[in-house]
Amino acid sequence: MDWNSELAEASSNIENFRKVQSPAGDGFTAIHRAAMTPGALDAKQKELIALAIGISKQCVDCIGFHVRAAIEAGATRDEIAEVISVCMMMGGGPAYMYGVKALEAYDQLAIR
Repeated sequence: MDWNSELAEASSNIENFRKVQSPAGDGFTAIHRAAMTPGALDAKQKELIALAIGISKQCVDCIGFHVRAAIEAGATRDEIAEVISVCMMMGGGPAYMYGVKALEAYDQLAIR
């Protein structure tokens, strides 16, 4: 999978939705900003948690967006791999399959 293309398409779809339902889009953005603001947990920790949930919920776009944000927050490949391991322990084979997608995303998106 080409993760840059996947995220570009997802972003375009989000923008198209926001044109017809801006209050809902704005509401989600407000929740996102509030939840991801550093507090007792820093930005990297929150992105790794969000990634784990994306893997668990089998959301490819969530995986991509949160891998990218985790990289921007300073996450390493080893940290992503450990998140995948915890997801596998909790979610078995499906988490394994979506987890390896997260590692693939890291490998593509960490290249700058």
